[in-house]
Amino acid sequence: MRDLFFLAFLGLFGLMGLRRPFLLVALYAYIDIVSPQRLSYVLLNSIPISAIAFALMVGSWLLVDDKKDCRFSVRQGLMLVLVAWCGYTTLHADFPVEALTKWNWVWKAIIAGIFLPLVLRTRLRIEALTLFMILCASTIIINGGMKTALSGGGYGVLNLMVENNSGLYEGSIISCVAISLIPLILWLTKHGTIFPPDWRVKGFAWCLCFACMLMPIGTEARTGLVCLVILAGMMLLRSKRKFVYGPLLLLGALVSVPFLPASFTQRMQTIENHQGDESASTRVAVWMWTLDYVKTHPGGGGFDNYLQNSFSYFTQETIVDSGGARIERRIVTDRGRAYHSAYFEMLGEQGYFGFFIWALIHGICFIRTEMIRRAWRRSDKPDEAWIAPYALALQQGHVVYMIGSLFVGIAYQPFIFMMLALQIGLDTYLTRRRKAAAREQLAAALTARNGLPA
Repeated sequence: MRDLFFLAFLGLFGLMGLRRPFLLVALYAYIDIVSPQRLSYVLLNSIPISAIAFALMVGSWLLVDDKKDCRFSVRQGLMLVLVAWCGYTTLHADFPVEALTKWNWVWKAIIAGIFLPLVLRTRLRIEALTLFMILCASTIIINGGMKTALSGGGYGVLNLMVENNSGLYEGSIISCVAISLIPLILWLTKHGTIFPPDWRVKGFAWCLCFACMLMPIGTEARTGLVCLVILAGMMLLRSKRKFVYGPLLLLGALVSVPFLPASFTQRMQTIENHQGDESASTRVAVWMWTLDYVKTHPGGGGFDNYLQNSFSYFTQETIVDSGGARIERRIVTDRGRAYHSAYFEMLGEQGYFGFFIWALIHGICFIRTEMIRRAWRRSDKPDEAWIAPYALALQQGHVVYMIGSLFVGIAYQPFIFMMLALQIGLDTYLTRRRKAAAREQLAAALTARNGLPA
């Protein structure tokens, strides 16, 4: 029954997209964020629905959509270079079979990031994709938030609708994504037009923000806690009443501690001392191995080349017995451990060149978004009041994601390429808008000079 429901839903969405082609973009976002094939028992698993949605999205744009004033930005060109380099490293990968498996979804995520800005030609489309990204992620976040509130969750225990620890269903990844969405959710409560921000929209948005903040608790992901602290700090710095909200946030954090699960507080304590936790210790060891690897393989080893790593590291734990409490150190040998960091993932798999291109894309996006925020923050036109806050929300979400990716291997996640597409789409949309305004002013000036009526 579940398979039939998903098939009917996706089929109906696809048919609606024949009349409104942009809905096929929303369909692609839904499939790549929610991954309904993972929720299916048999039927959807046998159909390449993500590839089909991608082909429909691109095909509808080529055949139907208006391509007037489409711009190809430098960042899209850099993404094209990145996907070409990833293809090259895949052909020369240390583990060709495993690399090809990862390549099969990575190329599509990057190409989608290149393509999406071409269709984000209006404010409505930019807002629609933002809203759909939030609603799609909320299907996982609300589920996890409710289970956390009712049961408390637990590391590796919280079931996010499916027994699958990959994509957004992995605890650290969904915690990072959930926190990064909070600024965009709050933006919709003030500037949304698809669902005008009345009390119902604001109520749902605030509850969704609360569910987002519950995700690090339910998953017991240290990454989520770090992201939440970073976001709180950024929002506090932008607040006009930081000396009021700051102490209130601190008081709220202190008051909430007794209500947190004991396992959560114990796990968060390992942030201070990584040697007390095997997971944290292996991450540091893998990162050191990666730095040594790229010294001899500057071009990278292709996708999943971490499978060849092998290392030993020290851990320490407190032992309490009849002789009292003591700290014991032991040597642990491990092999084939994942990077657990987008930065080291990109460096190890794509080498110095791939890492540079990837970092340059994110750096340019951050700088351009900040330039947009500063350029439009003092605009007194009502139809431009949304621009600077939206740029700030994208910027804050981007920073949170990149901070979280320090500890999670999410360099190629489709979600971040959608967020980058929103930033590029906003930039190209405003560039078209400025050029159109300049043409109108020039035409008005020529008309006035020739003495013709406006």
